[in-house]
Amino acid sequence: MGLFAEWRESRDRQRRAASYLEAVARAGQAAQGDWLIAMGVPPETAVHEITLAVRAIGLIVAQRDALDDRTAADVAHQLAPLLEREAQQPSAQGAAWGERWRAYTAALAVRGNAEVPAARLAKVLLHGAGLVDAGPEQLARATAFVADVRSRANEALRDLFGVVDLPDDIRPSALGH
Repeated sequence: MGLFAEWRESRDRQRRAASYLEAVARAGQAAQGDWLIAMGVPPETAVHEITLAVRAIGLIVAQRDALDDRTAADVAHQLAPLLEREAQQPSAQGAAWGERWRAYTAALAVRGNAEVPAARLAKVLLHGAGLVDAGPEQLARATAFVADVRSRANEALRDLFGVVDLPDDIRPSALGH
């Protein structure tokens, strides 16, 4: 592949990653955070935590479900300038990203846990919003939110980056060999 073709492919991946992040942000807006405010979370905290959760879920989906390993890196590179700008604001919203991102990834790294991943991510969201001892209804609502955002992010990922098309007679693990 020539230099110009590589540059064009790189620009296309960047464009798709930016479109993916926009779609994920819209998914978060569509899912709304009013339910978190109804649980007694201050509106500013609810919006902040929903924003961080949506970004984390979007990045997790890109890491776990993308066809190409470069997709997650492209998405993270598109997200980085936004986080940098937010970190410079007095509210320090961007500074919280690193801590929250570690909490979300740690929740998924736990092995041997009978809880579904969406419930583990929901607990991180609720904890970040200040609801440390969330009840079953609160956890169920947060889990539904996580599942909805993940579903919408997966749909955007498929629309922008394609769907895997595997032959029926070959195992996916055998394709790399």
